Amino acid sequence: MMRPRTRHAVPAARDICRLSAVELAGAIRRRKLSVREVVTAFLDRIDAVNPLVNAIVSLRDRADILREADAADVGRTDGTGSLFGLPIAIKDLASTTGLRTTFGSPIFADFVPQEDDFFVERIRNAGAIIIGKTNVPEFGLGSNTYNNVFGPTLNAFDPSLTAGGSSGGAAVALALDMVPVADGSDFGGSLRNPAAWNNVYGFRPSQGLVPGGPDLEVFHAQMGVEGPMGRNVADMALLLDEQAGYHPHAPLSYEKQGSFLEGLATPSGGGRIAWLGDLGGHLPIEAGILDLCEAALNRFADASLPAEPLLLDFDFEALWQAFVTLRQASSGCALKIHYDDPSKRALLKPEAIWEVENAMRLTAPQVRAASVVRTSWHRTLLSIFDRFDLVALPTAQVFPFDVGTHWPREVAGQAMDSYHRWMQVSAFATLGGCPAVNVPVGFDDGGRPMGMQLIGRPRGDLAVLKAAAAYEAIMPWPAGA
Repeated sequence: MMRPRTRHAVPAARDICRLSAVELAGAIRRRKLSVREVVTAFLDRIDAVNPLVNAIVSLRDRADILREADAADVGRTDGTGSLFGLPIAIKDLASTTGLRTTFGSPIFADFVPQEDDFFVERIRNAGAIIIGKTNVPEFGLGSNTYNNVFGPTLNAFDPSLTAGGSSGGAAVALALDMVPVADGSDFGGSLRNPAAWNNVYGFRPSQGLVPGGPDLEVFHAQMGVEGPMGRNVADMALLLDEQAGYHPHAPLSYEKQGSFLEGLATPSGGGRIAWLGDLGGHLPIEAGILDLCEAALNRFADASLPAEPLLLDFDFEALWQAFVTLRQASSGCALKIHYDDPSKRALLKPEAIWEVENAMRLTAPQVRAASVVRTSWHRTLLSIFDRFDLVALPTAQVFPFDVGTHWPREVAGQAMDSYHRWMQVSAFATLGGCPAVNVPVGFDDGGRPMGMQLIGRPRGDLAVLKAAAAYEAIMPWPAGA
């Protein structure tokens, strides 16, 4: 099920796809590999594997992609961008100029944007070749990647199981070596959950580090973020270096402080991890998950990052309800334009309708009260970071489940009251505006993957990446499938 990642001085086509993004970018830069060789290898891999899992959608015509690769080979100079020649598929929630972007919705099944999202434009400018999109749930709602446009994406380890979501296509494409690095987005765990369920890394940056947009709500969108996914931490840092940084049309964004990839050259200085576990029994968690996470924490101790259990005195139910309210006030309100058109409403999945109808019942005092709870949680996190360097939690409360199940109706015997309650564990980093990374922690007896979140101080992104890299260096199995 898992394979060693071999290295060769002159890689064969299949081995090219096993090289890291950093290695591939270096080989292209040093002219050890041509862009055509790299792109061809990945396209061949996609042809062989993608029909089995449905991770990459809206794939461009091979001849067009290869013409772009040839032009890159002919025109490249020593000053090429850091992603030069790397084939990348963009998550299908992000706009891509001239390339179909469906948001996983039949409403947008034939939509072709005329502009890129800001981070997509930066990826293009860094020399990457955009080959297609990665599959998502409809409008990114729910941590199970399926929709009525392309169908479901299947888990990289077991095609009967879900890939997670909403960056499910990206995670599976990475795990099966169809792309060297991938972008994702995260509101309720969408960079973390699919990474955990496909044995790769996913990084949710601090709020504002990666500019969102173009967007009609530049002062309102404060919980969803864009970020990188990778088969290793350095690859995520490579992509994050291009995604991150202030954009004048994203006023809540800010400048990055140096290169994340270069920052990883200085090892983590160690520190202390606060292990929150199941929040003193508040979170229902499937058997076996906490055991895997605690075994991973023991490995962190070997990397000079010892963990200590911490029981917090906080009203976690009020915090979850604040998350639900604020999500409805953003995502639900944004979807109302489709709900108000009866022909489009008929195309919305039940979870989207639920978000809209609950958003329509919200009052301004309710939204303000939710914001007050969120502020209290932010202060609590800051007090934790006065004593600890990182906070750890499981990435998900259940292992990957049957792909035909839209969402778990109960977890550990406790009924779930919404389509996303079973991912409550992901809300804590989101509400704190904190950076959070999923690190793989292993597999249960049935071979189902799981991960653990490391959450850092707001704007402490490099420290989180360094801790993940320290763990990766001693992880006893390779990432990917």
